[in-house]
Amino acid sequence: MSQAAQNIAPSTAAGKADTAIGAAMTAARQPAKGNKPAPAKTQGRTQSRRTDQRQTYTLELAVAICPHEALAANLSRTFGLEPVDFHAIREATEEHMVRSANALVDNLNERAMAMHLQRIVGSFVASACGAGQFYGQKVSQAKDLTTRLANDNRDEDRDGPSGFEDRAARARSFAAEMGLQAYALLAAAQGAVDAYAQMIGEDWKPYEAPRPTSENVSRQSAATEMAAFAA
Repeated sequence: MSQAAQNIAPSTAAGKADTAIGAAMTAARQPAKGNKPAPAKTQGRTQSRRTDQRQTYTLELAVAICPHEALAANLSRTFGLEPVDFHAIREATEEHMVRSANALVDNLNERAMAMHLQRIVGSFVASACGAGQFYGQKVSQAKDLTTRLANDNRDEDRDGPSGFEDRAARARSFAAEMGLQAYALLAAAQGAVDAYAQMIGEDWKPYEAPRPTSENVSRQSAATEMAAFAA
């Protein structure tokens, strides 16, 4: 092979390699079929649906996720924790709300009183629901740690990880404490709901903001556009 041919051949090969790499990079930048990014409008609608699907805190939810009487008693007995006097907390909360409402009764009309108590009861119920959800998370963590410890110790001749047993025990104890706290807050929520029924004469229901109608949206848009002329 001549010297000129030897010089040309590597250059041609390098050119082909550069072309192949460039084609591969171009293909990589293009979205794969079936995985095209959603248009902005679709993403916006998805975000809107997520906002509309926020969980509503109700007393029924609190009762479902917080410990019941027998479970709370078992947690107190097993972990040596102070028992919760559910009935005393419930009655004290109810009496406190009734007294505070009576202090306002001469200055608020019926509608204003109902709105005021509705918000207060809502905070009690939301607190109980939040505590119940947190308790559930801690129980799951305690179960996970305890299960992992049991698996690590399945061989009698092998010791478990150093300190892991203490960590699992602390997780179980903390979950029990959170369970009793949730049970106490459930008692307070129940007392608040009872007070509302006593003062207003109907069962408490969580507040749900009215969804804007297309007419309201159009009016808001028109008002915004007209305000632009005053700038």
